Amino acid sequence: MIIKNGLAFTEDAQFISADIEIADGIIKKIAPANTLDGDEVIDAKGCYVTPGFVDVHIHGAKGADFCDNDAKGLETMKEYLGSVGVTSFCGTTMAFSEEILSDVIKTAVPYFDKDGGGAVLRGINMEGPFFNKAKKGAQAEKYIVNPDYDMFKRLYELSGKKIKLVDVAPELPGCIDFIEKVSEDCVVSVAHTCATYDEAQAAFAAGASHVTHLFNAMPAFSHREPGVVGAASDDALDVEMISDGIHLHPAVVRAMFRMFGKERVCLVSDSMRACGMPNGEYSLGGQKVTMTDGKATLEDGTIAGSATCLADCFRKAVSFGVPIADALCAATITPARCAKLLSYAGSITEGKRADVLIMDEKLELKKVFIGGKIFK
Repeated sequence: MIIKNGLAFTEDAQFISADIEIADGIIKKIAPANTLDGDEVIDAKGCYVTPGFVDVHIHGAKGADFCDNDAKGLETMKEYLGSVGVTSFCGTTMAFSEEILSDVIKTAVPYFDKDGGGAVLRGINMEGPFFNKAKKGAQAEKYIVNPDYDMFKRLYELSGKKIKLVDVAPELPGCIDFIEKVSEDCVVSVAHTCATYDEAQAAFAAGASHVTHLFNAMPAFSHREPGVVGAASDDALDVEMISDGIHLHPAVVRAMFRMFGKERVCLVSDSMRACGMPNGEYSLGGQKVTMTDGKATLEDGTIAGSATCLADCFRKAVSFGVPIADALCAATITPARCAKLLSYAGSITEGKRADVLIMDEKLELKKVFIGGKIFK
């Protein structure tokens, strides 16, 4: 298979005019435009040839939720995500008991790194239960507990060491010790927290490197109390943003790309089961959610995740004024690096998996390749 004369997005977050050969599920060769020929050729003139999107924070889509403990629902998520151009994802949990989380993990284990049926499940983002109840957001308060290393370690081993991220509020008792231990196994993210600048800085010094949905479920960023956002600007390796037009104002999205740079911004969907579905009533973490015109809320009005897929978050970021290459880096290279997938995903690079998208000049999908096979 030869994809000819497209604008290919490389590992240095640049577009080059190129031909791309796909064989045996990998990107076999990248050559100057109009220099490769083969039996099967796709003309990508005027189109972007990009890596598949990598979503490291997604709860659900198309009526299914990762925490449903339902193999069929997981397959539904995989198929939907593949159809919109997400080729790798981390199934994201909520604050639940260890028993519930154990069952969720057991259902997920057979799907880790398994090709076929759409997007590939690459691991777990453990969002909860180690949060500050004052910033619980849509998390169920009854399950929220202080950081528990033994609990984490049991779940980590049960997953086959596939928990890629774990989220914590650093001001909680024992959290700094927790971070020091857990950061040896996976990425530790600051989340659902009342932490001050100093408390967040202590978390980063202990080994935390990521921030979950920046600005949401944390103190505001102000000129005398910069809080988590200020500490992240100084010390975090990367920060998540939900650019759905609901969680953050477009001006904030633009400002954060300027503050952190494309290499440190990680676009995520944080989508729940209402993503890809009509307006109506749904659930998240055992709580009732109403979705109206893309906005998902609890009964008290609290925003409950998003109903927007990562592909649309990418497009919205571009519509807000973020350069295409910067937004694409934040939806591919940065999350792939964060989840330790960059050796085989996240860019158009020789030798990497052929998780490839062809998008037209309006950023609409024309083709989706997952593992070198045409999915859409």
